[in-house]
Amino acid sequence: MKQLRTVLTSAWSLTSELPLSDLDMALANFMHAQQPSPDARHLWLAALTSHQWGHGHACLDLERLRNDATQLLGWSPQETAQLPPDLADAASTLPWTQGDHSPMVWQASPDGAGGRLYLRRAWVAEHTIRQQIALRLAQPSAEPADLQTQLDALFPDSANAAHADMQRQACALAARHPITLITGGPGTGKTTTVVRLLALLVGAAQAQGRDNLRIHLAAPTGKAAARLSESISKALRQLPSHLQSAIPTHTQTLHRLLQVNAYQEAPTQLVADVMVVDEASMVDLEMMARLLRALPLHARLILLGDKDQLASVEAGAVMSQLCTGPLLREQTVTLQHSHRFKQDSGIGQWAAAVNAGKVHDIQSLWQAAPGWLEPGQTSHDVTRLQLKHSNNQVLGPAFREGWRNWLALLRAHPQGQACDDAQALALLKAFAQFCVLCAVREGPWGVGPFNQHIERALSLPQQTWYIGRPVMVTRNNPHLELMNGDLGLCLPGPDHVLRVAFAHPQGGVRWVAPSRLDAVETAFAMTVHKSQGSEFEHVLLVLPAKDVTVLSRELIYTGLTRASHKLTLWAPDTQVLWDACARRVLRSGGLGD
Repeated sequence: MKQLRTVLTSAWSLTSELPLSDLDMALANFMHAQQPSPDARHLWLAALTSHQWGHGHACLDLERLRNDATQLLGWSPQETAQLPPDLADAASTLPWTQGDHSPMVWQASPDGAGGRLYLRRAWVAEHTIRQQIALRLAQPSAEPADLQTQLDALFPDSANAAHADMQRQACALAARHPITLITGGPGTGKTTTVVRLLALLVGAAQAQGRDNLRIHLAAPTGKAAARLSESISKALRQLPSHLQSAIPTHTQTLHRLLQVNAYQEAPTQLVADVMVVDEASMVDLEMMARLLRALPLHARLILLGDKDQLASVEAGAVMSQLCTGPLLREQTVTLQHSHRFKQDSGIGQWAAAVNAGKVHDIQSLWQAAPGWLEPGQTSHDVTRLQLKHSNNQVLGPAFREGWRNWLALLRAHPQGQACDDAQALALLKAFAQFCVLCAVREGPWGVGPFNQHIERALSLPQQTWYIGRPVMVTRNNPHLELMNGDLGLCLPGPDHVLRVAFAHPQGGVRWVAPSRLDAVETAFAMTVHKSQGSEFEHVLLVLPAKDVTVLSRELIYTGLTRASHKLTLWAPDTQVLWDACARRVLRSGGLGD
């Protein structure tokens, strides 16, 4: 690391440290040690490509590096000013891109200049996705013979409702193509659509004498998988019994479905006719490549998700780039009618304005929103809070109001008396009506401090385990059948001993001893990232007092659309809100070409 720092400093007279990680520097150092280059710009390019991968980009976009390095790298103008001149031009002579097994790949633009610079693992993943999509699109299509008749039966009201007609179009499209992308905002009926689509495919298979259509349901996280199972179970009740029995409700995480582990290079080959992936915007580049490699070419693939939500935690923006690029343009349907909140409601207006980055409209909406702590404002679904400090005397009434129903149930339960499954489920449901979402994890406006503020504001015991403590699982635990994101409540179990109650996807409660939970954290507040795929009646979205790079319109949009009935925005400094809504995350990658 000192070697690269020394080379760069001596070559370009750097006056300060740049935001490159030790890993970025080590990678460039290693390449230079294996195959020395006389051009110091090559070390820069290697380090910057690693930097971009670590920040979610599939590659280093050389054209944007040349024209707008500050925006691309997320650095300050002072930092990008220290980059060497003509840096992007050095990619064509980069020695570490030569050969079929080179550690980096340079993908030149059509004019022979610029282009993109990849770490080989990222290029392989992106190339695999492109190749697999091309192979699937080349498969012969097999449209059901009585498609329109089946669609009429599944969508009897499509002629009278625009949203039903869009869902019908999505089903028709998926019945004709091997790959379908169904995107849309929260509550636009993506799951309802896919259940009717599965009914269509099952009905067509049964008409051909096949009763064993092999269907897999998956999602990127345990929480998203549980929600998909629940949603499909509800939607199935509207279908005839012979179709209900043929459509599965069990949903797995992609990791479990593909049996991903550190020792397995090739993915497990799936036996499937139909593959449905929910919350596909959260699927990263390498996981999508693994899924496509594992899925038989004859199987239909249906991806559900909101292209405008936060992208995956790992590198890539697969769903967004596929939805907006030409590769699958004809296979993409966008649902627009929200059943979670009306388009003309306060939440609907905020969602539309933030998604479009219309800062002036957002400022007007902020001014029109009353304060949450102001009396007599119950008719407004969006309120604002602009406290400069998290004052517990002020927050106490606010949090007690938010969790009013839950606190009433908790306090009504006799002290020391055991909880049965019905009581635990009622408490879990009441708790999930309200949620505090923090834009950041660390710092005074992060999850940790807010969980402590809330515990004090609600006069809860200052100890590790207590009756009522909500916890979130932070790591998959297959032995306990718990997934990352699962929410539980610490309660006196049926045996009168403190247990943590988790709702079971198939009904009932799973009671777990606290001593067996080694990866949980208090969950009065959670990050917006952790909330993806969730829905709450009332959301308090908390922004930090100072701008940070993680803030973007995608994060604000994702956070506020978790609310179904009421939203409160807490912005200590409104300029932070304006700047976040004006900032769009544009992850570099080639899938949108």
